[in-house]
Amino acid sequence: MNGQLPDLTPVDEALAKVLAAIKPVGTESVAVEQSFGRVLAADVLANITQPPSTVSAMDGYAVRAADIAQVPAALTRIGEAPAGGLFEGTVEPGTTVRIFTGGPVPDGADTVVMQENTTVDGDTITINVPAEAGRNVRHQGLDFLTGTVMLTAGTRMTARDVGLAAASNVAEVTVRRRPRVAILATGNELVRPGQASGPVQIVNSNTPALSAMAIGGGAEAVDLGIATDDAETLKTLAAKAADADMFVTIGGASVGDHDLVQKVLGEIGLVIDFWRVAMRPGKPVMFGRFGDVPMLGLPGNPVSAMVCALVFLRPAVAALQGMTEITQPTVQVRLGRDLPANGGRQAYLRARLERDAKGRFVATPVDEQDSSLVSVLSDADCFVLRAVKAGPALQGEMAEALPFTLSYDGY
Repeated sequence: MNGQLPDLTPVDEALAKVLAAIKPVGTESVAVEQSFGRVLAADVLANITQPPSTVSAMDGYAVRAADIAQVPAALTRIGEAPAGGLFEGTVEPGTTVRIFTGGPVPDGADTVVMQENTTVDGDTITINVPAEAGRNVRHQGLDFLTGTVMLTAGTRMTARDVGLAAASNVAEVTVRRRPRVAILATGNELVRPGQASGPVQIVNSNTPALSAMAIGGGAEAVDLGIATDDAETLKTLAAKAADADMFVTIGGASVGDHDLVQKVLGEIGLVIDFWRVAMRPGKPVMFGRFGDVPMLGLPGNPVSAMVCALVFLRPAVAALQGMTEITQPTVQVRLGRDLPANGGRQAYLRARLERDAKGRFVATPVDEQDSSLVSVLSDADCFVLRAVKAGPALQGEMAEALPFTLSYDGY
């Protein structure tokens, strides 16, 4: 680069480049009972018609509407139609059939009268309330027909979706396999959680946090360990990402003398697409391809790493699975405090999200936005987004916020 730093890439442009480089992973078939949280790779079509025949929506009596136009009307019970059973005769004028919820409506009948609206005296059933044709009847195919597209490819299966597929008599669904996200932390100063740490060492919280994000998004997380600031160690550990679907490095993406990722991995196949993004925190994020594997280089600062992971890694994991909803939608909020003008990078302000007395979302950015404070990030619920060169904003004004939680609810 001849000592010249590249221009900062706008966030939207950087994300577009990441998603353009992602190709969905392969597919596999799983039992519908095991499909929760998986992403469909093919549409799910109904194998049956539901209901399979015209059935009763109530416990009561199947009648001809013409017979009960005037009430009270005395009819003769000639049989019954329980759920799972069938009355094989025909409801003739002046007759009725006892029927239960889900029971097939017998030939000749076009209405079901609730049992609460009748008087029973042996086989004489007196109808006390009139009902028009079609009342309390669920017609064949009311819910869906054989061949109906029930769920489309790209859908992440919720509990409701699993139930719908099962109700459609689908035993197996075709889903994307879980993408493998390999994560490599770098830096002499890092130690694993639980290890003794000295005055110049830092506990590596990034790998567990990013692994959790990948897993929550439907991927498998592969911890490649911690690479010290040594070229050979970095190359050896990075080589283990060759069979991954996404390679994530943490640290070593800045401009310091010990930030070796670009230099060292560039010698064995790393090609950079962009480096340095116009965002705060998280400027030294980079993206490229390590051999055949898309690679995302995140800053080593824990807060910066999480911001960049929310913006870039989470959508990338969704894209690897061919999801139709790739990015987390933002929400409109009212500011809980005044904000100063923003600078030349899009800002992600950690904020607490609450509702006011009128039920409206209010986001209050915390006072301390230092990117080293992981406790502040844990206490926050969202990022308030501040556009490049945005002017001052007053408490109560509307703003855009990015919630930490996924819109996917699992239900």
